[in-house]
Amino acid sequence: MSDPMRVVLVDDHDFFRNGLRELLTEHGGVQVVGDAADGEQGIALARELGPDVVVMDLNMPRMSGVEATKHVTDSAPGVRVLALTISADDRTVIDAIRAGASGYVLKGASVEEIYRAIEAVAAGQLLVSPRVTRALQGVIGDSADRSELASTLRSTLSERELEVLRLLAMGRGNVEIAKELFLSPATVKNHVAEILRKLGVENRVEAAAAAVRAQLA
Repeated sequence: MSDPMRVVLVDDHDFFRNGLRELLTEHGGVQVVGDAADGEQGIALARELGPDVVVMDLNMPRMSGVEATKHVTDSAPGVRVLALTISADDRTVIDAIRAGASGYVLKGASVEEIYRAIEAVAAGQLLVSPRVTRALQGVIGDSADRSELASTLRSTLSERELEVLRLLAMGRGNVEIAKELFLSPATVKNHVAEILRKLGVENRVEAAAAAVRAQLA
């Protein structure tokens, strides 16, 4: 039996946060190792506890969820952030993805949907809708057309890195990419880091957006 996913919940509404903790605990497969009522507390818990996933409310007073997400992904790079939002049309969703969140889930989602989102993000997958991806497509070279961007990517990345990028843009996690390309997860992790460095982007989502814009995925 696999170990439960270790999760930290960050939301300024006590009733919602406590309710979600109870529901996830009852569902099983998740161990809520900590919860926080604001972004600063959430950052501290992420650093101290090193959970698999931080479920981060985007709309909080004092420090926004976007700012807190940036701090978590910068200071605890092994921790994934799942943004929690009332509406997928909220501009802060895109800001959170650019800050390093691996995806988002709606507050009105069922506990099963939230659990699956946590599970996917913990496995290294990207949970980004086509609408959000389109909004991120201008991250690299807004003035460049698709053929120019595709040419740039092909000349910048090795063939193996392009293969990894295509699969990354399809939402595959490192373990899935490793199985498909017959590589070790550690090798895939190194390829992803090199892709980010070469493209001058901060996270997997921005790299994936570039691949989609260039029609490589």
